[in-house]
Amino acid sequence: MARRARARRAGLRANRYPTTNPMNRLLRFLTPAVLVAATAIAFAAESAPAKKAPPPPPLPGAGTGGASPHATTSGVVGPNRREGSMITISYGRPNAVHPRKGGEARKIWGGLVPWGKADRLGADEATSIILQHPIETGGTTIPAGAYTLYIIPQEGEGSKLAFSKAIGKWGVPVDESADQARVALTKEMLEKAVDQLTLSVENNPQKPMSGFIRIKWEKTQFSLPVTVKK
Repeated sequence: MARRARARRAGLRANRYPTTNPMNRLLRFLTPAVLVAATAIAFAAESAPAKKAPPPPPLPGAGTGGASPHATTSGVVGPNRREGSMITISYGRPNAVHPRKGGEARKIWGGLVPWGKADRLGADEATSIILQHPIETGGTTIPAGAYTLYIIPQEGEGSKLAFSKAIGKWGVPVDESADQARVALTKEMLEKAVDQLTLSVENNPQKPMSGFIRIKWEKTQFSLPVTVKK
């Protein structure tokens, strides 16, 4: 009886994939391969690195960097536009308080902007300035035209504002190889902190055809006296 039972079980196993049927022979060959392939696919899916989340969209009014708004400011140095001269500055305006992360205000001078190193004076693209006419400052004449502005701040005296002929570039790294001029800035403390970098052009009514380029951020103001040459 035992022999007959073993024979029947053997016959059933043999008839499951009869060797006389080509399709059954193919199935006997493919079944292990399919299992191996499925296992490999599952392992690859588990070990694949997770996809990075897409970057957040730019904030309203922000430039190409996505976090800092951009602005263009202009001012007339002189009695009026006809007799005076227009100076125009375009720049990114980062905040001391990060617009996405919030929290406490970041340390700007000597922190985010290190002392003694060239800084782009803004965000994203390099800050630009357009002079309708030549200006004179500290005995240096800067011809009319378009320039990149950047700053070399110092903790004590000796901060400089650079007018560079390398225009239309990204703000960093700062290109220091094409300066038209580096001129001295005066520095003073402000009573109230300025959260957002602010550049401005101001006329000086006390002195004909003269004015100032002002830089305000945190509790520091840098000033550049200028005289238009027409």
